[in-house]
Amino acid sequence: MGMSEFYGARDEDESIATIHRAIDLGVTLLDTADAYGPFTNEELVGRAAAGLRDRVVLATKFGNERLPDGTRVGVNGRPEYVRSACDGSLRRLGTDHIDLYYQHRVDAETPIEETVGAMAELVRTGKVRHLGLSEAAPETIRRAHAVHPITALQTEWSLWTRDAESNGVLDTVRELGIGFVAYSPLGRGFLSGTIDGSERLAADDFRRHNPRFQGDNLASNLELVRQVQDIASEKGVTASQLALAWVLAQGDDVVPIPGTKRRSYLEENVAADGIELTADELRRIGEAWPAGAAAGDRYADMTPIHR
Repeated sequence: MGMSEFYGARDEDESIATIHRAIDLGVTLLDTADAYGPFTNEELVGRAAAGLRDRVVLATKFGNERLPDGTRVGVNGRPEYVRSACDGSLRRLGTDHIDLYYQHRVDAETPIEETVGAMAELVRTGKVRHLGLSEAAPETIRRAHAVHPITALQTEWSLWTRDAESNGVLDTVRELGIGFVAYSPLGRGFLSGTIDGSERLAADDFRRHNPRFQGDNLASNLELVRQVQDIASEKGVTASQLALAWVLAQGDDVVPIPGTKRRSYLEENVAADGIELTADELRRIGEAWPAGAAAGDRYADMTPIHR
């Protein structure tokens, strides 16, 4: 996402080099969406994956409808839009099939059965291999899964966003055998410990409008990060690596997808896969940053979340 929008300056050459380095290091899942850019991130991923298609799982999303000029239209889950959005993604990605196709946000105006029914049609025609949902509520997940098997549920999960543990989402996907893809496992970079104020962010960085990065919320969250940094320092790893290792320790059915624009951070993130946390370390991390401790909502507008 950040390679094309939302996180300040962009460098396409470094972005493609980062994707190639990820594949060299054994990363197999590339996650994008038509809304990123909009549209340009899919094109970027398509160029980077050219000639390497058999080595990657391509995942993309539809539903956060935007115009080419960036205008946000709203959430769209209508069947006719599902079909046209998929065709657009296939063209931009330069592939004949999408491995994992997500509904990016649930459309409150369109029954989930109709949306997933259209997605299932894409599976039958070979355009899509597997289906996913993002930020869906437990009952929505169940209704969708009854129409066609849902392979993955993508929702924010990290030390500072643990809603899925208490709102029934995690229990639901585990009951149904659905994998959990944890986005923003580094708290949009906050858990790296490198952001101590909004002045660190570019003028067009969307985090400036995120409640967790503002005022008293920021100050409270920084204190929590410092405690995590202390534990990381004791273990001889970075705060980012500790945060990723914590997500990885939550179960074999949990796949974190940390985003980055640079090879240096990519290599740091991938190295977290080799970090083992003891039961005592997990306990200490949980005490340093307990569920619900983060101050502020994770989006300025939470209405599209967990529908």
